[in-house]
Amino acid sequence: MLKGRPCKIVEMSTSKTGKHGHAKVHLVGIDIFNGKKYEDICPSTHNMDVPHVKREDYQLTDISDDGYLTLMADNGDLREDLKIPDGDLGTQLRSDFDSGKELLCTVLKSCGEECVIAVKANTALDK
Repeated sequence: MLKGRPCKIVEMSTSKTGKHGHAKVHLVGIDIFNGKKYEDICPSTHNMDVPHVKREDYQLTDISDDGYLTLMADNGDLREDLKIPDGDLGTQLRSDFDSGKELLCTVLKSCGEECVIAVKANTALDK
């Protein structure tokens, strides 16, 4: 967790022990939901919060007119509370769905937030 956001740490460096006796750790992380870069410096003796991140794949069954996805879990449960992601991923998802491809959406859930972070062709149905 950097600045209260769940991040993937991409860079970490440690400075020498200062006059107060603690080495400092410089962390650089990328937000797992929006891709923003966050930096933080903290004493090496302090604990860091680690977010619990859950990743789940859903089969895309429909896209509503207002941009909400209809997703089906492996057990058959449906959910309709996630919107098409912004940017290139959302554009790709809509064009692949409109062309009739069977798609799997990977959803990340952490800190009370959820979003689609990846889309891939559903090869399980081809067998």
